Amino acid sequence: MRSNPEQQASKKSSGFLSNLLINVVIPAVILSKFSGEAHLGPVWGLVVALAFPVCFGVWDLKRAGKVNFFSVLGVISVLLTGGIALLKLDAEYIAIKEAAIPGAIGLAVLISQYTRYPLVKKFILNGDLLDTTKLYQALEQRANTALFEKKLAQSGYLVAASFFLSSALNYLLAKIILVSPPGTTAFNEELGKMTWLSYPVIVLPSMLVLFFAIWFMFSSIGKLTGQDLESFMHQAE
Repeated sequence: MRSNPEQQASKKSSGFLSNLLINVVIPAVILSKFSGEAHLGPVWGLVVALAFPVCFGVWDLKRAGKVNFFSVLGVISVLLTGGIALLKLDAEYIAIKEAAIPGAIGLAVLISQYTRYPLVKKFILNGDLLDTTKLYQALEQRANTALFEKKLAQSGYLVAASFFLSSALNYLLAKIILVSPPGTTAFNEELGKMTWLSYPVIVLPSMLVLFFAIWFMFSSIGKLTGQDLESFMHQAE
């Protein structure tokens, strides 16, 4: 039995707040306020702060019962940050890591555009949300399948652009904020500040581009099929 829309919305809201609290708020507070010698110290402050997103990511993977690419990537990203800091490597490596992960995803999306299985279909044409069989039947009836695939490719470039934008902003933010040597209280405080700023500076602009790509694709569905988007959505039971 499917959940009703109110239950689904509640779960999504709860999931977003949990992610925000555990992956951003708690680590940022620990890094900024409890990494001094009077509290946890720079090393344990970093370890405790990063333990929250790592443990949450592992728990989420176990709860889902399947491997989620982005969850795995998130755990790896946090572990890399912790490893670089604990080994007291130059902060430049964190800046490179921050840029490399979204950049690699953007590159994968872009390359997949030239294969039989573009990743944009996973991002936008979600089989759990849309009845893709019904959608393509409606497109075929109006002889718009080829045009739809062209629109899908255009939205794929927009999705890739959102990750490239995130990559550039990640690198700039890390270079501007992380100026102290790793392994110091000052570095942990800067890492906490970077965590706080990542949402307004990086996530919001990138999400705007991504949402525009989704809006572009969904509006194209209505125009090319002559039907409302809701008619292709799985109905709650």
